[in-house]
Amino acid sequence: MGRSAKTRWRGRIAAALLLLVIIAGAWAWWVALDWRPAREEFPLQGVLLGAEDGPLDANALRSLGAEFVYLEASHGGAGRDARFAASLEALQGGTLPHGVVHAYDPCIPADRQAANFVTIVPRDAGQLPPAIALDKLASSCGDAVTEASLESELTTFINQVENHMGQPVVLKIEPEFEAQYGIGARVERNLWLSRDFLQPDYAGRPWALWTANSHLRDGLTGTSLRWVVVQP
Repeated sequence: MGRSAKTRWRGRIAAALLLLVIIAGAWAWWVALDWRPAREEFPLQGVLLGAEDGPLDANALRSLGAEFVYLEASHGGAGRDARFAASLEALQGGTLPHGVVHAYDPCIPADRQAANFVTIVPRDAGQLPPAIALDKLASSCGDAVTEASLESELTTFINQVENHMGQPVVLKIEPEFEAQYGIGARVERNLWLSRDFLQPDYAGRPWALWTANSHLRDGLTGTSLRWVVVQP
């Protein structure tokens, strides 16, 4: 076999191997879209919903296997989720437990954020513990915000939310935020951590809630959902 023929065969083999890799990757991603942690290990599972997920259908969520739902409610000092009021109304009087999430903004004083939260979220002892999403870094603020100031303001916000809701908050901390500030290791509240498919361990202590698949396929609508499980 001549050199040119060998080169052609090597090219064909390389192309075939590349095709196999692409097919395997596509198959793995397709399987991952339907992945949820085993019920035997994590019996209580649910979803996190926001405006981008469309109208809330409690029956559809239950048929998908959701046993609770968290709703994105407010963010910063004036932001509110466009579908929060309608979603909350759809859950009233139902059997699907629900809680709310506020996206904390380190650039905005705690008092303004608390005022926004209590205006939007009604006091309801029957709700799940409220969650504070910690994702945005203080380095993005126009004025410098020190770590000490961030923790102080966050503590103020936590206290005001807990006074309004009558129960402790859950800290929903993203990996980059925790790596920067170590809040999860210092503030004694239950943790909600995120990592697709693998249990997260970046906060230095056990989590209470885990966003286990941020792209779970909803077989009814074809959209993706953020699937959350509770530590048993």
